[in-house]
Amino acid sequence: MKSITINGSKRESVGKKATQALRNAGQVPCVLYGGDKPVHFSAPELAFSKLVYTPNAHTVVIELDNGEKLDAILQDIQFHPVTDRILHVDFYQTFADKEITMDIPVNFIGNPRGVRNGGVLRKNRRSLRVKAIPGNLPDFIDAEISELKIGSKLYITKLENEAYKFMHPDNTVVCLVRRSRAAVVEDEDEDEEGAEAGDVPATETDDVAAVKE
Repeated sequence: MKSITINGSKRESVGKKATQALRNAGQVPCVLYGGDKPVHFSAPELAFSKLVYTPNAHTVVIELDNGEKLDAILQDIQFHPVTDRILHVDFYQTFADKEITMDIPVNFIGNPRGVRNGGVLRKNRRSLRVKAIPGNLPDFIDAEISELKIGSKLYITKLENEAYKFMHPDNTVVCLVRRSRAAVVEDEDEDEEGAEAGDVPATETDDVAAVKE
């Protein structure tokens, strides 16, 4: 997984006045948890742009002005309710031999067969929570969807990897292809799958037949 470096300055005073003074100076108060004791530091607000304003997942290297280098992941972030400026950031320290849990984006690969026949792709999960040692965390999780037919679902079990484990139930649906009115029935098997999935709305022809009955 790609890593982003945050250059920070250790801070001793953590009171409200000191915190506000930091924000007025364009600095963001931060706390690093997970080690022997919390580490309080501050960093320029611009330093977080590549970490916060992106759909990608990253680990972090925090380089402090006293020479310390600490590996971490983003744990929580607080924004101002009006201006959306970053008010506070919490990090969690990581260690090479200890597993951590992190949300990883899903990379959908291919154009589903069902979509080519008029179906609609629904992405239920754009990210998945995984657990692994830091060195095994992927940048993203590839999901091959080219063969999904109308009514088909991609379950999380199809994405299993020995390097990490998913923190979701085995019946978690990552994505599915739903039928639309413009859908073309490829074959009888696909039509039955769509019906079993419960995602097949009645067509105009069915509506007319129902009225006549």
